[in-house]
Amino acid sequence: MAKEALKQLQDRIDYHFKDESYLFLAMTHSSYANEHKLRHIHHNERLEFLGDAVLEIVSSDFLYRNFPEMDEGEMSKKRASLVCEPTLAFCARQIDLGRYIMLGRGEDMNGGRKRDSILSDAFEALIGAIYLDGGIEPASRFILGNVLDDIEHKTMFRDSKTILQEILQKNHHEAIVYELIRAEGPEHDRTFYMQVRCGDKVLGSGSGRTKQAAGQNAAYDAILKIRNGK
Repeated sequence: MAKEALKQLQDRIDYHFKDESYLFLAMTHSSYANEHKLRHIHHNERLEFLGDAVLEIVSSDFLYRNFPEMDEGEMSKKRASLVCEPTLAFCARQIDLGRYIMLGRGEDMNGGRKRDSILSDAFEALIGAIYLDGGIEPASRFILGNVLDDIEHKTMFRDSKTILQEILQKNHHEAIVYELIRAEGPEHDRTFYMQVRCGDKVLGSGSGRTKQAAGQNAAYDAILKIRNGK
């Protein structure tokens, strides 16, 4: 990664590394390491493992301290929603992390920079890198500012379809239907567009790299519109 790109990313996340090699490693995908014949561990998967553990303890601590009436089962569900792949991919997109990930040429051409799995893994690796470089305090600040800053909306990412179904059942609405509107792009890099309807009314729409993701995003859009009275 170019020096200027490293600086841009550090400015964007408001954390400047004492040892930039941690950041470089966090942004190195295994496809890039393989293509450039780097050592088999010279990519971000070990940092992702560490970042996942740091994220779990920080989010658990946050939920324990801020939701004293919430029991263990509820806290587990809430934490699972906050640290799931779609939520972390959303958080990664919020800081434009995809543009800084170093991918192999094939992975890049196949749309890897937009893929939820790659984005969420890099996001966790970034947490691990901050933890190694500066300790738990800056890692916690990063998580609090980029994952736990809007938990009401972010907890909906894990299963928006179920949440939407529950909302509509309470009001005795008709069954909802998910409809594929179109698909764009080549087979290896396709984007699906879906809408969710209740009777003749379109409640929301969304897109994604898979039909499942597009459906979840359509449900998420519908939930936001319902809550905003639209």
